[in-house]
Amino acid sequence: MAGDPGSNRSERFRLGVNYWPARTAMGWWADFDRAEVAADFARIAASGLDSVRLFLIWEDFQPSPEEVDGEMLDRLVAVADLAGSSGLAIVPTLFTGHMSGVNWIPPWALGESDGGDRFRVVSGGRVTRAGLRNWYADPDVAHAQALLAGEAAAALAGHEAVWAWDLGNESSNCVVPPSRSSARDWLQRITSAIRAADPATLVTVGLHLEDLEEDRGLGPREACGACDFLSMHGYPIYAHWADGPTDEHVLPFLAHMTRWLGQGRELLFSELGLPTYRRGDPGGERARRRSPSPHVEEQAAAAYTERALVALHRAGCVGAMLWCYTDYDAAIWEHPPLETAVHERSFGLWRADGSPKPSVAAVEAFAGAVRVDDTGKHEWIDIEPDEFYLDPGVHLPRLYRRYRHNEGTSSPQVA
Repeated sequence: MAGDPGSNRSERFRLGVNYWPARTAMGWWADFDRAEVAADFARIAASGLDSVRLFLIWEDFQPSPEEVDGEMLDRLVAVADLAGSSGLAIVPTLFTGHMSGVNWIPPWALGESDGGDRFRVVSGGRVTRAGLRNWYADPDVAHAQALLAGEAAAALAGHEAVWAWDLGNESSNCVVPPSRSSARDWLQRITSAIRAADPATLVTVGLHLEDLEEDRGLGPREACGACDFLSMHGYPIYAHWADGPTDEHVLPFLAHMTRWLGQGRELLFSELGLPTYRRGDPGGERARRRSPSPHVEEQAAAAYTERALVALHRAGCVGAMLWCYTDYDAAIWEHPPLETAVHERSFGLWRADGSPKPSVAAVEAFAGAVRVDDTGKHEWIDIEPDEFYLDPGVHLPRLYRRYRHNEGTSSPQVA
């Protein structure tokens, strides 16, 4: 593997943000505005954030299995240049793939029944009922993915702004490997393609809560064999066993569990956040009432952000990345995923008009923290990993109660 996530970087606690522009969201590569990205990155850097996780919309970058779009690669390099000039590191994420409740898939990667009907599929700018070809089992799709991984890595090889490559965002929400061996083969294939182009780069993969609640075949124990460090996403609003939407203890618990299942590999907590509303804003109040996921008032969300960063820092994480940079402009609310996923409109640290929410002050106060080691003994874990995987949906909530009892913590309830 390429090395340690801190081996050629400072030992500061990485403090980052996941990036989509307010004006275009997932359409930003097709409707690229260099000046807009430059302004966004300057705002991000001025707040004390030091890194940006960004996403390659798969269809934009790979219009056919044999073709990687050169103009999109040029835009990717331009984004890296803009990040570097602002003093930001980037984590580009491949094969997106799953994002904000929608699976964004190229037409040529459709045609099978994998993926189920839980998430809508958008392809060619439209919602489609077509299923997904399983890239862990379909050699043609896997070959195409290796092509994109290699060419994207080559485009950014040696770039000072690149911290690591993320192989995919919550990919188990798209397709699930038919076997562990197919998952390991895929991980090795894609990481090999990246490292053939840029041997020094670091690699991770974006796992999420459901990869621990269920055994989906590609979790921490598979990822640790190919990745330099692990990544986890966690939101109390999606954990039925959490003590409310602002239960920050869920996050270090997931970090500890992921590292335990991943043979102690270091961990970046690459997504955390809350959808918010602004007290006194009629539109925000209406959105809160209509959304199936709880919105949290902005000041309460800022308090959660502060507690969450402290908790993840104490847990020995490499760093944390907030979801996400900005709320989305109302002009794109009528398009997927925002026309139905109301809560996805307002996860931002900044509002769509560029004004900061209170959470930005929490970020500014935390910036520059030095990493600490996780010194916990994890005495609350009373089983072995193999036993955990026999029934993860039962063991994860049970272990969370043991973790909370061991830590002697309680969490405020905020609606």
